Amino acid sequence: MRMRKRRQPLRPWLPKQAERGFHGYPIATIAFYGPTDKLATKVAVSIILTENHEPDLLERWFSDSGLDVRHDPAIGEQVVAFLKTHAVRSTVVADGIIGCPHEEGVDYPEGKYCPQCPYWAGRDRWTKERIH
Repeated sequence: MRMRKRRQPLRPWLPKQAERGFHGYPIATIAFYGPTDKLATKVAVSIILTENHEPDLLERWFSDSGLDVRHDPAIGEQVVAFLKTHAVRSTVVADGIIGCPHEEGVDYPEGKYCPQCPYWAGRDRWTKERIH
């Protein structure tokens, strides 16, 4: 009998609470960004301290080595430490990569597409379908 090798979880460092639903505030949101929908080179984590509040804290981590941030244990440890420092009780994780890692108005002009990430030009960040 052959035993199947268990697949490595995509984000093994994510807290288990991401799977358990809402357990009160503070709540963390975790979003992944990349040049395509296959490679995440940025993870953004925001923390909302109380209800009806905008994010109070925001940290971003980038992969300089070409390693997907979802598989990078060093980045994972930093994200977990950030969540623990702020005693996060609930975590929401975006499903997949939700856009370009560059910031409109910072890395490229407002209202334009990122010249470094042509995959996202004219594409819906949630469905990945072409919109233009």
